[in-house]
Amino acid sequence: MSDLRDPRVLFAAERTLLAWQRTCLTLMAFGFLIERFALFVRFLNAQAAVGVESPAAYLLGLAFIAAGAVLALLATLQHRRVLRGLQPGEIPAGYWVSLAPMTTIVTGLLGLAVAAYLIL
Repeated sequence: MSDLRDPRVLFAAERTLLAWQRTCLTLMAFGFLIERFALFVRFLNAQAAVGVESPAAYLLGLAFIAAGAVLALLATLQHRRVLRGLQPGEIPAGYWVSLAPMTTIVTGLLGLAVAAYLIL
């Protein structure tokens, strides 16, 4: 991928992955907020004895959560592709290159677990 032999290339790739992770967390949090707000609105409708109920907000919230989780996993795959293209001189000796991808994978899996919990 590059011929720079500069560890800043690795660190730039990690910053990009972590930026994707923040985006994924934001998507999942927004989806959870939408889903919980729909539950709150249902509660208010039940208190007011209004028979209006729509699963649209629930499904939209689940879609945001699932999109964030899947995006986290895809961002990790993209990061791994970039790492494979680096030269040995671009990775500092003893640097643990798996830490950022592992946290992003865990984020994605936990997002999928939240989506599964909300479905059940």
